[in-house]
Amino acid sequence: MTKADIVAKISEKLGMEKGEVQATVETFMEEVKNSLESGDNVYLRGFGSFIIKTRAEKTGRNISKNTTIKIPAHNIPAFKPAKVFVEGVKSNVEVK
Repeated sequence: MTKADIVAKISEKLGMEKGEVQATVETFMEEVKNSLESGDNVYLRGFGSFIIKTRAEKTGRNISKNTTIKIPAHNIPAFKPAKVFVEGVKSNVEVK
């Protein structure tokens, strides 16, 4: 499912203009991004949390030059689904 599919479904369900829904979805995504970039997690009860995870410093390999490199500690955005969300997927999606 793409962003356009989400916009179309919401527009159909709520009877709103696609342009309004598009702006709402874009604004939501921008606010989540801005919150994470400023160091704040986003909690959506019953859906999940957009959180910042810290990766520790580690040693990696540059295979082409056969050397070791130091990868510094860094933060990455992550999504942690709510238990209700996880259980819904477990019970409704067939294992492939």
